[in-house]
Amino acid sequence: MKVVLISMPDVVPIIIHETAVHMPNHGIACVGGNIDADHEVYLIDLIRKRRSIKNYLAKTMRRIQPDLVGLSAMAWQYDTCVKIAHLLKELSPRVKIAIGGYHATLMAEEIAAAPESQWIDFIIRGEGEECCRRLVNALAGRDLIAEIPSLSYQQDGRFIHNPRGENLDLSTLKLPIRDRRRLTWGYHIIYSKIELMETSRGCTRSCNFCSMQHMYGRTFRTYPIERVLADLDDIYYRRKTRWVFITDDNMVLNPARVMELCDAIVARNYRGLNLVVQADCISMATNEPMVAKMARAGFRSVFLGIENGSKKNLSAAGKGDIVAASKKAIENCHKYGMMVIGGLIFGFPGDDADSIRENYEFFVDIGADASYCQILTPYPKTGMRAQLLEQGLIANRTDYKKYSGLWANVRTNHLSSAELQYQFWLQRQQVLGWWNPPDPARRQGRLWTSIWRFAFKPLLKLHYWRIMRKGGWEGRYQREVRRWQRINTFKDLEGY
Repeated sequence: MKVVLISMPDVVPIIIHETAVHMPNHGIACVGGNIDADHEVYLIDLIRKRRSIKNYLAKTMRRIQPDLVGLSAMAWQYDTCVKIAHLLKELSPRVKIAIGGYHATLMAEEIAAAPESQWIDFIIRGEGEECCRRLVNALAGRDLIAEIPSLSYQQDGRFIHNPRGENLDLSTLKLPIRDRRRLTWGYHIIYSKIELMETSRGCTRSCNFCSMQHMYGRTFRTYPIERVLADLDDIYYRRKTRWVFITDDNMVLNPARVMELCDAIVARNYRGLNLVVQADCISMATNEPMVAKMARAGFRSVFLGIENGSKKNLSAAGKGDIVAASKKAIENCHKYGMMVIGGLIFGFPGDDADSIRENYEFFVDIGADASYCQILTPYPKTGMRAQLLEQGLIANRTDYKKYSGLWANVRTNHLSSAELQYQFWLQRQQVLGWWNPPDPARRQGRLWTSIWRFAFKPLLKLHYWRIMRKGGWEGRYQREVRRWQRINTFKDLEGY
């Protein structure tokens, strides 16, 4: 069997310009790496083919002539996913199409009943490695589709949903694909190559705005240390890559295990290794010895889910009061030379213009080095969505293309969705201003931070000064909105 696994081209320009960071899709790499070796598997990250999607896929489909194409999409990428499924069926009517990922898992029944189901043959729900492996074997005549857990399939014009399978034993999974089977290349963070890996799956925290519990339940599973080191060896020695983003939802839930892993990495003596990780504030605040070991092992940047400076908003999000913990976590990270990217969420029911500004001011006060700011998004099937529906605060219930965190799909008790969108942008410009690279970033990237500080930033300041002279804040904002709207508009997919 010939299999092609494809991730979507849509991007979210929240932290930095979308062309500055392109990371490979780890999900399709893991699924592909676990398909049995006697099948031909190829990976395509359409993030690297954003300007020529139709021509590239047409050429690739003619060359490979796959039997199965798997498409992975988040909620905000699903519109593009459907268009690509339609395109692929037009290019090759005999090809089977499977979709997977968070959105397919949460919305399987709705997708099966929708008009776009005519382009879809299979839906893979939850973790995809074993389900997809067995599906490929079934299409080759070596398994039975009706007996594959977590698979939905078309039969006599309607979808049948097999029972959901159990969470996978991570110790049984093979390494993800990073070799020539990956047809798209050029992944980078600024001027350095980057790869992705994972050391665990799941999270036991109670955040009610997150879709993760629908993928794994409220669980936390870890890979064996030996498996993690084998993955790092593949990245470091075979792929000659020194920057690694660890995709774990919350790697530090088990501090003792993190310290054991750090000791193993230090003993491996990877020179020049730079690790980037996601973590929660409480774990990083209350386990300074763990933070110290992480720094010695090569952890250079940490994304912290701070979310909000308001105790009331944190309670509404199911986070608890982590304001003090966020300050201590940042203090610990800085003590050991680690850069902190803080995650903030805006648009809670009680938010007004003043509270949005105060949240940005809180971020400045706690001293994080860079921000990842989003607007509260009512993702399907989450507890937060149910609350907002009950309160009548969801302004956009069905256009999932805007469910990326960039767009205001909700209103508050004080702001319309349009006003929330504007205040989210305006207060950031006025309070956070232009990014000034912190010392850890300058040490890790002297060239690109110098280019930013002494070339790009002065030119951009001049550019926006001219814009502001003509249209003020409102004029500048409208230009930004038009840019956001263009980013994920793919003209060659229009009509599908």
